[in-house]
Amino acid sequence: MIIKSVKNIPGSEITDPLVFQQRRTIIKAMAAMMLTGTGIRDSWADNSKPIWNGVPKSSFSAAELAVTAADDVKSYNNYYEFAFNKEDPSTLAQSLRVDPWSLEIGGEVEKPGTYHLEDILSQHTLQEYIYRFRCVEAWSMVVPWVGFSLGDLLKTAKPLSTAKFVKLSSVHQPDNMPQQRKNAMLEWPYVEGLRIDEAMHPLTILATGMYGDILPKQNGAPLRLVVPWKYGFKSIKAVVKIELLKRPPISSWNKFAPKEYGFYANVNPDVAHPRWSQNSERPLGSGFFTPRRQTELFNGYGTQVAHMYRDMDLRHFF
Repeated sequence: MIIKSVKNIPGSEITDPLVFQQRRTIIKAMAAMMLTGTGIRDSWADNSKPIWNGVPKSSFSAAELAVTAADDVKSYNNYYEFAFNKEDPSTLAQSLRVDPWSLEIGGEVEKPGTYHLEDILSQHTLQEYIYRFRCVEAWSMVVPWVGFSLGDLLKTAKPLSTAKFVKLSSVHQPDNMPQQRKNAMLEWPYVEGLRIDEAMHPLTILATGMYGDILPKQNGAPLRLVVPWKYGFKSIKAVVKIELLKRPPISSWNKFAPKEYGFYANVNPDVAHPRWSQNSERPLGSGFFTPRRQTELFNGYGTQVAHMYRDMDLRHFF
């Protein structure tokens, strides 16, 4: 898995160029096999809340389970490295270089290393996770992600007992990312962070696809974080580096506006953003006259995640 220099790689270990170029086909095939299966089922501490594709069945009505139209999700994106509006990233992001792609894992781990994405995918079973996604801007969607557990990946690096937090960094490609090139607004590359228990939670995934296909570039290709009980800005796109740390990292939005974007950023309808309410949300693709949906604490995943925050005061904006 660890990248070696060419002189250290036996010819028998070198990936066939045709295989490398067929990553799209491989991912689509794995996703297709996964979609014909039974999805993700698990039993949690509270067995009255079974999970189907990562979604608590009892938390959704039939209408609420409806997946957002793929075209809406692909054409409405916050991707500030490319543009500050929602429409342009779907075009501008096509310049992003995603082949080859590698991921560096380091910090408080026993086995740091840099891994080819192909090697990572070959060692993890891709599954479908149908998750609610709630933006801090008070719009929401339901997305069928294809990916694997972040916790499973971190275990391969063998975290030390001193690892308390996880820092994730996005790619830095100023030649292809206009707002990075201009050093506009945020400090680049984009950085996000989680507590170690949040990162290891089974609902936390790294997505490589959605809607049974590879992940579009504007949606975070080729590798993005998805943490469904947190506001969307925590789900960092185009991840190239993961560091396990002793202390909490300073995330990009928290550094830019600490009074508006907290480190935890757990979805909470009772705690308003300083500039707008969070008690309701607009489902993406809904009509102008469609009633807004009532936002749920932890985005509806409280049964699975609330225990991690039992000693915290949820009246504050995290």
